[in-house]
Amino acid sequence: MTSRRRLGIAVVGFGWMGQAHSRSYLRLPTLFEDRPYDVDLVICSDNMEARLDIAESDFGFRETTDDWRPAVEHPDVDAVIICAPNMLHEPLAIAAATAGKNVFCEKPVGGTPGQTARIEQACRRAGIVTGVGYNYRFAPLVLYAQELIAAGELGQITNYRGRFFSMYGADPMGLLSWRFLIDQAGHGATTDILSHAVDLALMLNGPITRVVGIGETFIKERPLPSGAGTHYDRGNPGDPSGEVTNEDYFGALAVFANGSHGMLEASRAIIGPQSQMAFDVYGTEGALSWNHETLNELHLFRASDPQQGYTTVRASDRHPFHGAFVPGDANSIGFEDMVAIQDHEFLASVAEGRPHSAGMEQALACVSVQAAMLKSWETGAWEDVVSLRTD
Repeated sequence: MTSRRRLGIAVVGFGWMGQAHSRSYLRLPTLFEDRPYDVDLVICSDNMEARLDIAESDFGFRETTDDWRPAVEHPDVDAVIICAPNMLHEPLAIAAATAGKNVFCEKPVGGTPGQTARIEQACRRAGIVTGVGYNYRFAPLVLYAQELIAAGELGQITNYRGRFFSMYGADPMGLLSWRFLIDQAGHGATTDILSHAVDLALMLNGPITRVVGIGETFIKERPLPSGAGTHYDRGNPGDPSGEVTNEDYFGALAVFANGSHGMLEASRAIIGPQSQMAFDVYGTEGALSWNHETLNELHLFRASDPQQGYTTVRASDRHPFHGAFVPGDANSIGFEDMVAIQDHEFLASVAEGRPHSAGMEQALACVSVQAAMLKSWETGAWEDVVSLRTD
């Protein structure tokens, strides 16, 4: 049996993703027998009493608190999992790093590129293991696509297209939650969902050197929430409204260091695609495409057999991690299974004292691209991607 290190976990923010990660921690022993860790759910922090009751009674956390400080400073905690609203990430992550805790932070790490750069610096100086919630990179067929590209199966990459199109903000009656406010969420589509598309572009096709882009806010006012409404809740015509202060859409042309060219887009207010986190990669010897809406399928074209056209590769236990969930061919996995793979990899990195990818280094690379995109929107010109790392 693999020697296992006990890892104490603090979860800060017990909404959708805080609960998704916590479910994952409970499942990991049933999925990964040879794991180098065991999980101890030590403490959960949230500002809603009902959520804390659930954390204790249904998830089995030993302690709960409505103050995040005892969670990040708890002596039994080895890793702090940050799932709070975006603009709270900076004080939480820096406090956890200062306390010597390993940090996993849901994306975006910071609401603005500058916040992410400061968090990355604090974590790097603390010498801790870090993780970031770029969960789509852990879909088994995305990992398989990475293997195909790295092995040269597509030849020299010439074109890359990445996008995240979501309808979560398409309804004008969607409440003016914190996600639509720059002082609470940071930037909009570039921070919230384009970050996923940029992360996969960097993972699959390498560094981006130059960008030119433009953004837009299509729905400029939304109904005010009467309580703690989310972006999935709806108001009614005639309700009091407020101004949306960050962007619904962003699109950019990109030049990669390998000489290929690409397009990166995100919209939270588009009609049709519901959760289309997708990419298309084109090379001199083939092409492939993947879409989260059909995450168990990869479409692959080989120039050596053009009459075959695109073929559909269905996920199976031959692909990375898939067999931990279901055996055989074409038996599907889902969104929270990607989260479980991600959590397993992060905790294994902590237990073994090695860097994890995606961590703060990858988050910094993403926001360096984002900063160039935002500057291009302002200047209307091509902008070089410059690392925001500070020493």
